[in-house]
Amino acid sequence: MTLRLGDIAPDFEQESSEGLIRFHEWLGDSWGVLFSHPADFTPVCTTELGFTAKLKDEFARRGVKAIALSVDPVDSHKKWIVDINTTQNTQVNFPILADADRKVSDLYDLIHPNANDTLTVRSLFVIDPNKKVRLTITYPASTGRNFHEILRVIDSLQLTDNYKVATPANWVDGDDVVIVPSIKDEEEIKQRFPKGYKAVTPYLRLTPQPNR
Repeated sequence: MTLRLGDIAPDFEQESSEGLIRFHEWLGDSWGVLFSHPADFTPVCTTELGFTAKLKDEFARRGVKAIALSVDPVDSHKKWIVDINTTQNTQVNFPILADADRKVSDLYDLIHPNANDTLTVRSLFVIDPNKKVRLTITYPASTGRNFHEILRVIDSLQLTDNYKVATPANWVDGDDVVIVPSIKDEEEIKQRFPKGYKAVTPYLRLTPQPNR
């Protein structure tokens, strides 16, 4: 099964380092970041899980829950967490799914035979409160994920869900944004964007971030 943007993220029940997870129930009304790891005790993933733990306050500020996945069993996860906490100087504060039966991996298409027919690829999904997939990224095993980029995309999604804007290249929270082309009425523009705007071209109109 290949998940596309806008698809409903598959629900599942699976054991984890924090007990049984019923995914949709666990998400509740939150945003979610689900990210997979090829196996426990892998070096790049150890740094990723440690960094995710350090982002707890940043995720909480955005209403986001993080959950990881590896195909190893719970007892292995718990031993790995000790290593992560020690080497990364943190405390893992989110569940790691124990997908030993590959149930979740199959639902989320995390095993790519051309890469490895037994280990999951390193994919990440951002899921909104309506359980829709809003972002998918798959990384090669040799490259650690950029979690600042994940936070940036979540900021953009949450902003653009609430205002008729889009975010330009390399945008970060606080930068100017783009007024969507579908708004053409000048009176509506004035009402929606009282800070004014700059028309670089008729279709490229920049305005200060409206929630700032």
